[in-house]
Amino acid sequence: MADIQKLLEEVKGMTVLELNELVKALEEEFGVSAAAPVAVAAAPAAGAAAAPAEEEKTEFKVSIKEIGDKKIDVIKAVREFTTLGLGEAKALVEAKGVIKENATKEEADKMIARFKEAGATVVAE
Repeated sequence: MADIQKLLEEVKGMTVLELNELVKALEEEFGVSAAAPVAVAAAPAAGAAAAPAEEEKTEFKVSIKEIGDKKIDVIKAVREFTTLGLGEAKALVEAKGVIKENATKEEADKMIARFKEAGATVVAE
């Protein structure tokens, strides 16, 4: 049981990008798909409205959670993804603010990877 708890703690500490890579590796290794199975819904009773289907999230708000030890590298990364000047980027990093709103999944993943490289932790919500 201790091995399972260690594994769970390790998964909790992973970034979204790392979790995505883990899922892909597991799918390839075991020949399975992590996609949710599609169930056939029964027709709603007369007069009852069908619940709207939940849509996959396509826009994310990317913000800084932790700066890390390489503050200058983090400021440089902010400037790569924004049009902010040096002073504005520094202020955003120190405030742990929002880097980009309405980012696509690909942009968010790219930002997460770049900020991880710079020593910071960002979240895409």
